Amino acid sequence: MTPDTIVHLLRHGEVHNPEGVLYGRRDGYHLSDLGVRMAERVADVIGERDIVHLRSSPLERAQETARPLAAARGLEIVTDERVIESTNVFEGERFGVGDGALRKPSAWRHLWNPWRPSWGEPYKEIVARMMSAVHDARVEAAGHEAVVVSHQLPIWTTRLAAEKRSFLHDPRKRQCTLCSLTSFHFVGDRLTQVSYSEPAGDLIPTKDKAAPFSAGGAPEEKQPPA
Repeated sequence: MTPDTIVHLLRHGEVHNPEGVLYGRRDGYHLSDLGVRMAERVADVIGERDIVHLRSSPLERAQETARPLAAARGLEIVTDERVIESTNVFEGERFGVGDGALRKPSAWRHLWNPWRPSWGEPYKEIVARMMSAVHDARVEAAGHEAVVVSHQLPIWTTRLAAEKRSFLHDPRKRQCTLCSLTSFHFVGDRLTQVSYSEPAGDLIPTKDKAAPFSAGGAPEEKQPPA
């Protein structure tokens, strides 16, 4: 069935993060030089599409990813708090068994419930705020296309909900790499299909193609079986 409207969820590009911390919602984390090129590549690849509405998370890396596309399409960037990164108790720390937050026993109490999850914002709350923004973008772009710039875990969680899949997952296997598009196809107000593409895929280092850990996601070392 041919969609009336498509809302693309665009993950931001690579971030300059030499300390390797979980930056989450912290200020001051901008795109790296490669991340800027990724954002420009997205604008080059989809800039000719019928995109009439653009909104973005308020975080710097998302806004910077949106700018080339905004310039290509002559669009204003609508800042939307609902598509921000999820919260995480380990924000600002390195995460690992030997050199990060997991070496502290005080951190272990946050890992007891992967279904919620106990270390951050509940998955159902992420989906509720994201889908609210998606439907507003759908209304604004009715009959055309919209782009919403967000973050890996909110995008992936929303896709899992749309496809009626379990929230329990291995974060290393998320199909949501840097500057990828997770596209929601609507007929009227009904979601009929979810598709995925990587307009900047040729710029992504091989080591990052397996969907690296996101600041909002489940700790890899403690990830339960799916």
